[in-house]
Parts: sequence; C-alpha cells; structure tokens
Amino acid sequence: MAPAQGQGRDLAVRALVTGSLGQLGSEFVSLISARDGDVVLGLDRPDIDITDPQSVAAALAAFEPDVVINCAAWTAVDEAETQEAAALLVNGEGPRVLAAACAGSGAWLVHLSTDYVFSGDATTPYATDAIPAPRSAYGRTKLAGEIAVQAELPDRHYLVRTAWLYGLGGGNFVKTMLRLEGERETVSVVNDQFGQPTYARDLALQILMLLDARPPAGIFHATNGGATNWYEFTRAIFEQVGADPQRVLPTDSSTFIRPAPRPSYSVLDHECWAAAGLPGMRDWREALGAAFADGLTA
Repeated sequence: MAPAQGQGRDLAVRALVTGSLGQLGSEFVSLISARDGDVVLGLDRPDIDITDPQSVAAALAAFEPDVVINCAAWTAVDEAETQEAAALLVNGEGPRVLAAACAGSGAWLVHLSTDYVFSGDATTPYATDAIPAPRSAYGRTKLAGEIAVQAELPDRHYLVRTAWLYGLGGGNFVKTMLRLEGERETVSVVNDQFGQPTYARDLALQILMLLDARPPAGIFHATNGGATNWYEFTRAIFEQVGADPQRVLPTDSSTFIRPAPRPSYSVLDHECWAAAGLPGMRDWREALGAAFADGLTA
C-alpha cells in the first residue's frame, strides 16, 4: 500500500490524470486529492484528446505536472477486431503523443497496459521481460503504445500492465455478475481462462507507491495476488453478497465464442516489486472483500 496522507514520502506529486472519468482514473483523482501536499488534475474527453499533440501540449503547459498518469484507452476488446485503426490511434498514437510531451516538459509518464500483450498460452506467470505476442487487435494496439512510450521517453516512464480490472465506478465483470445474480437462477461462467482479478483502488495505491519510491524506469506487473479462473471468481462474488455459489455453473470457452480471442492463461509475475524494494499487492480474495466494504454494488 502507498503511504497514507503523504507520510514517508520524499516528493510531493503533481499529477495530471488522463481518462479521469474511468474506474481507474477516478480512483487516482480521489486518492491523490486526499494526500497532503499533492495536487491532481483529472482530464477526460472532450477536455483533452491524447491523440492530438496540441491538446496534450496545452494541458501540460497549463498545469505543469511532474507526472502524467495515462488511464485513457480504447478498451472495447471485441470492437477493436474490426476497428483496429481507430483503436491504434488511441492505444498506440495517444501514448506516443503523451510521452513526447513529457519528454519536452520533464515529466514522468505512467502508462497503463494489459495482459493482452501476451499470447495467453503460458503455464507459468509472465515475467516483465517475457516476449509479447498479442493474439488480438486490442493486444496489438496496447503493445504499440508500450513500444512508443519506451522509444519517446526511455528514462522517465513506468509501463504498468494489469488485468481483470474492476472498481466502484464504470462497468466491469463484477458488476455484470451482480446484475445477473439478481436476474437469473443460474449463471454459466468459463473455468478454462486463468488470471488475476484486480481491484482498481489497490492498483492506484500500488502505482502511487511506485511514484513515491521512484525506482528506475521500467515495466511493472500490477495485479492482485494469487490466481483464479472466471468461474471461481464469480463464485466468490456470489459469496460476497450472500448468494448461493452453487448457482454458478462451470463451462468452457467453446460456449462463448467472441470476435477477439481471450487469453487462456494471463497470470502475471510480480518479481518486479521485490526487485524495486517494494511490497506486492494483496491477494485477490482479500481485495474483493475490501471492494464490497468500500461500497461496490451492481
């Protein structure tokens, strides 16, 4: 966890958060606002267009951040299969524009990426230096963003890959399962896709801890600890609201064919945190309970 209320930090943070209305961006705005000495400006469309150099330059010139946290992204995974050029503009060109602007202003850039940059057919957790091999258009566009940031801002970036994100705001898998719990007698969920459910507030706190410590630039994998599949995750969600987990039925991916292939195994390795002298994130089950205590509902 990040130090609370500015305690134990050497540097105050002056952060510009793009995509500030999303489930992760909104957490950053809320958490940074509550920390002593820190200042945050959250921007979302139409107030900033990360693909427009003039829009980005104007925002940085007006606010003068020392760090930009990019939560803006094309996240419609299936739609990207037929609209890859549009997704690439946001996920590839947008990060390049931000990184170039940060290079000119002296700011650091935190750029959020995804487990989809990997093929998803591993049998052990993906290390930060594992070779990306995306199988979907979405994954290809996110990898393009990673490459652009590394090229434009080699010494002042953190590429943070995450997965299975859910939070209090916006739409996500947990909220969908909560809605279906109230609408259906049973819910069928795949049990052959493995990953790490990640609470958006935990992710934001982890990244703020990273910014406080300010290790050298690089790639970090930030997901809650442990691993599970969508079926077991849904059973845990049902348990949180007192519903019978037996109402969740296992199935496999062949019954849910989608335009974009889903990784069958996208568990991310967390050795990067120990290497930076920092603790990793708590177990996904503990985080899920905390999310409900924080007010997560459908």
